Amino acid sequence: MGGNQVFKRNDKKGSLVFISHGGGPWPIMGDARHTRLIEFLKELPSGLIRPDAILLVSAHWEEDVATIQSGLKPDLFFDYYGFPEKTYSYEYNAPGAPQLARKTAGLLADNGISSAMDDQRGFDHGMFVPLMLMYPEAGIPCLQLSLYNSLDPLQHIALGKAIGRLRQENILIIGSGSSFHNLPAFHEPPTAETSRLNHDFESWLRQTLTRSDISEQARQEKLAAWESAPGARFCHPREEHLLPIHVCCGVAGGPADRVIEVTYMDRTASMYIWA
Repeated sequence: MGGNQVFKRNDKKGSLVFISHGGGPWPIMGDARHTRLIEFLKELPSGLIRPDAILLVSAHWEEDVATIQSGLKPDLFFDYYGFPEKTYSYEYNAPGAPQLARKTAGLLADNGISSAMDDQRGFDHGMFVPLMLMYPEAGIPCLQLSLYNSLDPLQHIALGKAIGRLRQENILIIGSGSSFHNLPAFHEPPTAETSRLNHDFESWLRQTLTRSDISEQARQEKLAAWESAPGARFCHPREEHLLPIHVCCGVAGGPADRVIEVTYMDRTASMYIWA
């Protein structure tokens, strides 16, 4: 996949992508098990118009209410452990986006959704790891939007619907999680059974997100009932890494245009792009 072949986006809308962000800081350490993921993240911006700002929904932030990062210059939040010392001294000095934070809060309020501002929280690794590969110069204003700690899929779809109007501007919305997130399985050799479960869930997710012959209500109902999908609880013992997809689905209001599968740490995961 080369450069501008990532996808052709509609210049009238902001871009929307879901990324599987890999294991901890391994991608920015150049880990060989993440080679394809690293390549994808480095190439992705060449298929996008450079955004004026980035709003990222990270699997690594949960709150009682939708919470919006509003600091002027967020630090990094090293929310991983057991890695080499150098991984706790990375820098990503992107500016915050307090004006966009206020606009996001307004959109949520317009849709009856309560929100809170947090001007102290730093960028967690669900944000700074992929962005260090995508936009290493750190020149684009960024903010994060939290998940709900309820882990309710319908709440996250509604969250996405509420901020969908941001696509009318040149804002890149990123859902950052992973379509596969079973930590014990990452440290065990795949078997025929676990590979089948991984494949079956990826196939279900791909069909759910890309089919153009079903209504959006049907798509959202399928995502709301994701636990009934084949392999669901093997791939997601806890669903926080899946829920950014639900937010993206709410934002998009239509099927994904591209699916890119990658393998890292011997498991298959996928990325989705709405052009």
